[in-house]
Amino acid sequence: MRLTKMFVLLLCVVYGTGLSAQEQVLSKDEAIKMALLNNFDIKVARNQVDIAKNNKGIMNSGYLPSLSASAGANYNRDDSNIEFPGQLLEDGSPRPDQELVKAEAQRYNSALNLNYTLFDGMGRYYTYKQLKEQYQLTELQARETIENTLLQLFSVYFEVARLTENKNVLEQALEISLQRITRAEYSFEYGQNTKLDILNAQVDVTNDSINLLNTLQQLENTKRDLNVVLSRDLNSAFEVDTLVQFIPKLQLEELISQAELNNVAILQSERSLTINEYDIKVNKSGYLPNVGLTGTYGWNLNQSAPSAFFPGTNNETWNFGLGASLTWNIFDGGGTSVRVKNAKIAYENQELVQEQIKLQVERDVQNALAIFENRLNIYQIQEQNVITNQNNFERSKEQFQLGRITSIEFRQAQINLLNAQTNKNLAKYDAKLAELQLLQLTGQLLNIQI
Repeated sequence: MRLTKMFVLLLCVVYGTGLSAQEQVLSKDEAIKMALLNNFDIKVARNQVDIAKNNKGIMNSGYLPSLSASAGANYNRDDSNIEFPGQLLEDGSPRPDQELVKAEAQRYNSALNLNYTLFDGMGRYYTYKQLKEQYQLTELQARETIENTLLQLFSVYFEVARLTENKNVLEQALEISLQRITRAEYSFEYGQNTKLDILNAQVDVTNDSINLLNTLQQLENTKRDLNVVLSRDLNSAFEVDTLVQFIPKLQLEELISQAELNNVAILQSERSLTINEYDIKVNKSGYLPNVGLTGTYGWNLNQSAPSAFFPGTNNETWNFGLGASLTWNIFDGGGTSVRVKNAKIAYENQELVQEQIKLQVERDVQNALAIFENRLNIYQIQEQNVITNQNNFERSKEQFQLGRITSIEFRQAQINLLNAQTNKNLAKYDAKLAELQLLQLTGQLLNIQI
């Protein structure tokens, strides 16, 4: 008897500590906003979109000219001795040697070089189009990441909600079992029952306490899982919203009818097909010539040292030049032809992939709808089952208090109600998750109030 009371007291202390730490309710909208802002996978996806955005800009298009600058300087110093063998002066004496010391010469130059491609067979035009399509494809991939993250978020969020409701149910069961102990003890003191009724009540209290402790532990672990998805402190305390609302049937049917237009996998396959189409045209540009312009503008300064025969000079020049070039790879060994053929095959493969994805999405939508409707029916049945078991429990409680049924029969009615309540909680959140998975397939997960 004393051990049971100590165990119950310990349970109350542990549970009371957990309650004091829970201060705020984390709504579904707040959870979505927090995930969109902090989740690591979403951040990485957004960075990928930024990279694709940079790639599709004019700076990466090949349409802008290239301009380069160059400069140089050279310095020479010569010490030389010039001899004139066999040469005589006017007076008939040998011509003396001439020595040049520290004869310095400098050369300076600078230039601007401009290169611009006027025509490259339309290759850069279709490459530019490809990059724009790649950007839109990356946006769709980021959207897919966000959708998957939100599904992960709510699978954990609803698990927290389910365990929270189960915890409340188990608390009520424990409270009822504790009341049974008190009643059994009073009845034993007045000789109305045996010690066995007290022991049975103590066993039930122990089982209910263990079940509640295990649920509390699962609840804390699942809350940490949710904090990981939200990318915040693992020990952040919060409650969740256990209210669940389902989308009206007519609205859901309308969303399903537009699934092929909005499904992210189908949209990605369409973008990939367009990219493959541009790839064919990019490779065909190898059949056409390239026309380019070049321009130069430069400055040169040569400072030469004096020599034995000439004085030093300074020569400064400015030059400006324009040029045009035409390059036509008339035959490249068949490389361009092979690339075009392979690009066409890749396009045909992408068409097949697109048809396969459409068929798979249609199947997945129908399966998801069937699963959702089945789980929704199960939830409605479980709701009615709770009502039935609640009425049965209340009647059993009255009969037990009047002494018309045994404690074992009363306990069975309590267990039936407990199972019905926990099964209803499971069915409710299973049905909601099935609805969210259906919304993702219709491409409307980010557009619907959850």
